Amino acid sequence: MSNQPLLLFLHGVGDGDPEDIWSSRLTDTLVHLGYPSLSKERVLAPKYAHLLRGSDDNRPLPKVTIKEPSRDAAKQSRREFERRTGAIEFRLGQHDRGRGRFAGDAVVNFAVGLPPFIQARNYIGNVQIRAQVLNRILEQLPQSGDLVIVGHSLGSVIAADLVRRLPIGLKVTGMVTIGSPLANGSFDVDKLKETLKEPPTNLVWWVNFWNGHDPVAAHRGVSSVFPWMLDFRIRTKVSPRVHAAQEYLADEAVGEAIGFALFGSRSREVAEIDQDPDLPLDAAELFALLALRYAHLMKTRLSGDQLDRFSGALRQVQADVVGELQQRNLAEGRATPSTVARLAFDVSDSHAKVPEPLPSRHFSKDEAVVLLTVLAAENVIKPFEISLSKEFWRGTMKDLAAEMGLGSQYGADVFTAAKLAQEALTAGGVNWIKWGAMGAGAAAIVVATGGLALAAGAGLAGAAVITSALASFGPGGMIGGLITAGTLVTAGGGGIAYSLASTGTTAETLEAVVERRLAAAILRRLQLLEPDPSLWRILVETEIEVRRKYARLDEFSDEAAAALKELKRKIDALDRALRYLRDNGLEPSAPEETQGPTQ
Repeated sequence: MSNQPLLLFLHGVGDGDPEDIWSSRLTDTLVHLGYPSLSKERVLAPKYAHLLRGSDDNRPLPKVTIKEPSRDAAKQSRREFERRTGAIEFRLGQHDRGRGRFAGDAVVNFAVGLPPFIQARNYIGNVQIRAQVLNRILEQLPQSGDLVIVGHSLGSVIAADLVRRLPIGLKVTGMVTIGSPLANGSFDVDKLKETLKEPPTNLVWWVNFWNGHDPVAAHRGVSSVFPWMLDFRIRTKVSPRVHAAQEYLADEAVGEAIGFALFGSRSREVAEIDQDPDLPLDAAELFALLALRYAHLMKTRLSGDQLDRFSGALRQVQADVVGELQQRNLAEGRATPSTVARLAFDVSDSHAKVPEPLPSRHFSKDEAVVLLTVLAAENVIKPFEISLSKEFWRGTMKDLAAEMGLGSQYGADVFTAAKLAQEALTAGGVNWIKWGAMGAGAAAIVVATGGLALAAGAGLAGAAVITSALASFGPGGMIGGLITAGTLVTAGGGGIAYSLASTGTTAETLEAVVERRLAAAILRRLQLLEPDPSLWRILVETEIEVRRKYARLDEFSDEAAAALKELKRKIDALDRALRYLRDNGLEPSAPEETQGPTQ
């Protein structure tokens, strides 16, 4: 494999023949994981143990070749590095820096002073020996190409010392350190903590593995010193060889990191999953596809820093959303619709292209009211938050509405309706997109009422499906948030009125629900659609319930009681919404619609 990066293995004190280490244990681990075996011609394992005992070379330290970029370039470089690091964390698992162990540094410092560790002491304290080792390693490296560095123990210190001194034509496609003492201040050679404050521009990513039983690692990683890199903990049995390179290289997580750095993803294409080209989308899949399409359309309007950040966020969100849908379907024994399955990609491969959702199918104007009202008010790249121009979002909504066969004016009306609803509920001009206001509190309303069914006009789902979807995705993510919002914008019946009036529902949550329902009603009016007959009744029933609770508490509570303030805020929001409906001809004329709560 001619384009495979070179592997540079930097051994520690007492590791023995470095060639034996990689050719046996590491090769076995890689093959076990499904990677190709290592080719001897693509591995460099310099032997420098004898150089650590003394110096007969007068050459100076190799110069630093990787210079710090300008401020703007450094910002861009750091963002790209973090994107790649996020991809590696997605592949390997959750970062774990550890907490350290009491007196751990004292143990390491004491050990370094012992005769068996004189080589480590010499590298730390003798500049000439450092120079001798670094020059020996550099002599064996090419001037250009891709390089993967694996450093064990003292070898990890040498790796950190070496990375900024490499030929400028060499790119480090991955650096893996194992059993590293770099978190100990005694190993801060050449002020590495300061000189590596930012990731070198020639380094694609760096991950460190530490073993909880390894006394050299002292029960922690090294991200306390270099916070931009990743730490992972491995677990092995207690043994005298717990610090040995062979023990680390036998671990599958370590092998996965090295294998990915050398060979990339084991499959450049996402594995085939059970998919059905004719299976209709359920509520979760429909909301997810529309949200992702909306976000991809927004991306085409951005440039520069905004485009970089938004693209990085969207990449992670799409991977998470598609993965959640696939896992949910697998657990339920349901095939995944092909329109969803085609959006999967290997997020751990930083070079993998993110598939773009296909243009949306056509919707009727009635069907689209709830979908687009919810999209306009929710954060479709949740949990990331990026402030973008309101006009960008409006323009993107017009594009999406046109794709859906609704016409661009429909998209403009979605935002006009949302703005009018916000103004109706507030005294002045404020930011009318209140992302996250429906959150967990709104989801609790759905759960408490046993799963409110989406109205038939929305064409989405019934109560059982909604309850199941929230159980699968939770309210915190993008899918759960969209389902919750869509449910509460369309739900009817006395259950929602009682839940909104409950003291367990905050005024902010009530305002968010009322605002979105009012926005949907205004959109219907702007598009000359039949009004939703349930809205007036729900608002009236909710107001009656809230006033009852207020009257009951007001009799004995302090005037400044927090509960009274919350209830008063709810009453104000409901009064404003009802007044808007009345003033704009949206009050039902049928007598039964103006009666009090149903029994």
